[in-house]
Amino acid sequence: MKKAQLKYRLEPLLVLKTRARKNAEIRLAQALARLEREKKQLKKLEEEKEAIIKRRKECRRELQDKMLAGQAHARDGSVRVNYLRKLEDDEKKKEQEIENQKQVIENCELMVKRARRDYIDAVKDLRVIEKHK
Repeated sequence: MKKAQLKYRLEPLLVLKTRARKNAEIRLAQALARLEREKKQLKKLEEEKEAIIKRRKECRRELQDKMLAGQAHARDGSVRVNYLRKLEDDEKKKEQEIENQKQVIENCELMVKRARRDYIDAVKDLRVIEKHK
């Protein structure tokens, strides 16, 4: 009967440390998942920027080809120039979005570092209590 009555006196602390470790693990997983999502978003933005650059180069080449062949009209030239300006503006906007996304990724990386540090600390605390037990 005495064995049934023996209870680890720091059991509540052990439970708290176990919960803290699980919560830290969840926060770390969430931070890593967010970082991965943000990196995918950056890659998508970079691909969109490359597509804009490619369209701009194609449009310029087409305009030059028409001018060399003598098929270009004044109206076509002005329309294409306006289109090229729009593409250039789009490219600048994408570049700004990419820079903003890089900032978001840096923030996410900091969050991952903090979450990793918190997880390591929680595991150490739990091990100390388990060894004491």
